[in-house]
Amino acid sequence: MNTLTIGTPAIGGTRYKEVKHAMLAALAAHEWKGGETIPSEKRLAERFGVSIGTLRKAIDELVADNILVRHQGLGTFVAQHQRDRHFFRFFRVVRADGDKTYPTVSLVSFRKAKATRELAPLLNIETGARVFTFMNQLALHGQKVMTENITVPESRFPGLTEAALRDRPSTLYNFYQDVFHINVVGTDERVRVALADQVESALLGVTPGAPILEIRRIAYSYHQLPVEVRISHVNTEHYEYVGASASHDEPL
Repeated sequence: MNTLTIGTPAIGGTRYKEVKHAMLAALAAHEWKGGETIPSEKRLAERFGVSIGTLRKAIDELVADNILVRHQGLGTFVAQHQRDRHFFRFFRVVRADGDKTYPTVSLVSFRKAKATRELAPLLNIETGARVFTFMNQLALHGQKVMTENITVPESRFPGLTEAALRDRPSTLYNFYQDVFHINVVGTDERVRVALADQVESALLGVTPGAPILEIRRIAYSYHQLPVEVRISHVNTEHYEYVGASASHDEPL
C-alpha cells in the first residue's frame, strides 16, 4: 500500500499534487484496476493524512486527465477502455467525408527482438532489452488504408504471443488492459510525410515511392511510463488524419 507522509504544508497549496502522485503510484501498482471503484474519500483522506478538500482536488485532476471517472450516486472508478468512447480518442484516421468506422485488423507479422539504441530510450528500457515487434494491416470501409509497426517491451508484456494478438476479441488497448493490466492514458504523436517502400506499397495498394502519411506515436500509462512505440503509415487518397483538438473526442 502506498502511503503519503506530509510534514509542513506544501508551498503554494500543492499538497494535492503529492496526493495525486501517490494515487498514480497505487494505480501503477495495480492496486485499483480498470473499471473498479476506488476507496471512499474519507478512507483515502485518512490514508494520505489530508483533508477531504485536498483529496477532492487531487481526484478532480485525475478525472480531468481521464484516469478516473465519476458516476453520480455510485462513486469514482478507474477509467477503462470502452469500445465506442475510448477507441476514437486514439484512432484519428477518418474518411475524407468525416465518417468514422472501426478498422478490420490483420496481423501481418510478429517477432521477438532486442531494443535498438534509437528505440530503447523511447520505451525507457536498456539498449538490447527484449521487445516484441508486430505489424498490422488495417482496412476501413473495405479498403486497405493503414499499416502499424508496433513495439512493446517484453518486461511489461510478459508472455505475449502471436496467437494471443491474432485472436484477441477486443481493441489492442483493451487487450493491454485486460491481459496485462496496462492502461494507456495518453499518447504523443508526430506526423510527417514519408514515401512508401516495397512492403508498404504492397500492403496499402500504392506504387513504391508514393507519398504516404507517417504517424509516430509513443503511448503512456500512469506516471508517463512509455509502454508502446507505434509507427503507422496511411494511404491518404481517401482518408485523412484528424488532430486531437478537432476530433471531438469524448472523455473516457
